[in-house]
Amino acid sequence: MSSPSNSRHEVVDSYVATHLITPNKALEHAVENSTKRGLPMIAVSPVQGKFTSLLASLSSTRNLLEIGTLGGYSTIWFAQALKGQGKVTSIEIDQSRRDIAVENLQFGGFKPKDVDVILGAGLDVLPRLANEIKQGKREPFDFIFIDADWENQWNYFDFGVKLSAGKGSVVYVDNAVRNLVESDIDQSGSLESGKDGLVAKVGRDDRVDAVVMQTVGGKDYDGFLLAVVK
Repeated sequence: MSSPSNSRHEVVDSYVATHLITPNKALEHAVENSTKRGLPMIAVSPVQGKFTSLLASLSSTRNLLEIGTLGGYSTIWFAQALKGQGKVTSIEIDQSRRDIAVENLQFGGFKPKDVDVILGAGLDVLPRLANEIKQGKREPFDFIFIDADWENQWNYFDFGVKLSAGKGSVVYVDNAVRNLVESDIDQSGSLESGKDGLVAKVGRDDRVDAVVMQTVGGKDYDGFLLAVVK
């Protein structure tokens, strides 16, 4: 069977969204406000947002860490999935993006007890979170969603496992396939000289069991890495 065209991917994605995603004012406002304020349209698609929120529900998540807030679109998906029975902690490096995310979250009715958006670079904030967990000031995370700069995917993943609640915790790395294709792997399926990417490192990591899923849809070709802590 031949592969469907990109336009077909978009049609199917739109069809799925129309029939399986209920209109949501908080999410719609987040998209509109983020667009109006000039944020790049690089957040998860509605279908992926629904998928990741279902994953959080399936894993009975109560304490979720998001690395890369942008305008808070995925943050809202997660906060709604927790239904007020848990908390989302999100990290955003850019002040203006954080401000927009906070606006969008406030419009959606979310309080600081539901979502905390921390300003700072991920690799600066994560050690602080680790220290707070060690001191008993913060609970470990049972779902870690990574959607930030690609060059640090492994560093974020490594921290995610360290900050996790242990066995059964989930670590999800978005854009893992695009990063692999564009940065690490050539057409023959071999890594470029001197490179050792996220997938290879995770494959050697005895702390987790993981898989990569390729996806198509409204955002074209990509995919994610999903790991479960052993």
